[in-house]
Amino acid sequence: MDNRSDVRDFLMSRRAKVTPEQAGLPAGGGRRVAGLRRSEVAMLADVSVEYYAKLERGAIAGVSAGVLDAVARALQLDDTERAHLFDLARAADGIPSSGRPRRRATRSPAARPSLHWALEAFTEGVAVVRNAQSDVIAFNPLGRAFYAPLIGDGGGGGDGGDGGRTPNLARFQFLDPVSHEFYPDWDLFADMCVAMMRAEAGRDPHNRALQDLVGELSTRSDTFRRLWGAHDVRTHGAGTKRFRHPVVGELTLAYEEFAITAEPGHVMLVYTAEPGSPSAERLRLLASWAAAQPAHRQTITEET
Repeated sequence: MDNRSDVRDFLMSRRAKVTPEQAGLPAGGGRRVAGLRRSEVAMLADVSVEYYAKLERGAIAGVSAGVLDAVARALQLDDTERAHLFDLARAADGIPSSGRPRRRATRSPAARPSLHWALEAFTEGVAVVRNAQSDVIAFNPLGRAFYAPLIGDGGGGGDGGDGGRTPNLARFQFLDPVSHEFYPDWDLFADMCVAMMRAEAGRDPHNRALQDLVGELSTRSDTFRRLWGAHDVRTHGAGTKRFRHPVVGELTLAYEEFAITAEPGHVMLVYTAEPGSPSAERLRLLASWAAAQPAHRQTITEET
């Protein structure tokens, strides 16, 4: 795969973020570049300037793990950034990040009953399943109520920017004005969303649906286009987020993300509230509100 431009832009953007002082080098005067010079990265990585310049031009195919590790240390990459660099190298070599092609499912995982039994086992938290391109393909009952603004299922929500397609977190973030109400920390969510998409694109550069989504959002959102060009990467994992739900108001929820090993690229995302907190009480109110609504089918059985 010819991913030279991605490699070039990623390495240049990381080099620009490291100051000479951070690298233990004298700053000197007359610097014409932000961050480190190529020669300084080469010195820190113990490779020749010519060799590092070749890497930064995107010629990363066949580079050894030892050199990649040295460059990652020189650029002070975090774990996610280092993994992304290795993913870019594997893609340049034509090797999937898993070491083998991903299995193509013959049907949507949302059609598997056991997946919904697992979701419905979470009775006091929000539980949803999303795929690699951030389509939300299955919800537990509280998850459907929580994501009403994304789905458009009442509660003052929009259409997720999807025009009737499978609800998609990235389209909702950048194309639906309702997201600015739902996410009080909208800028932070936008940064996270794009950085996770960039990491996923490195892991699976042949994901056509993700490529199409990036193209769509780049065309329709100036903010997305700017953030995508920054080449920042991150993983989701765990943490805390704030929401403003149209029915129950402010919520501060902890999240955990679990890989679904039967479906590579799919994850289960679970949000819970600290026991005894106002947010826990509001989640219970939301569950009561959801129970009073007309019955909805709780799954989406086709991925788009």
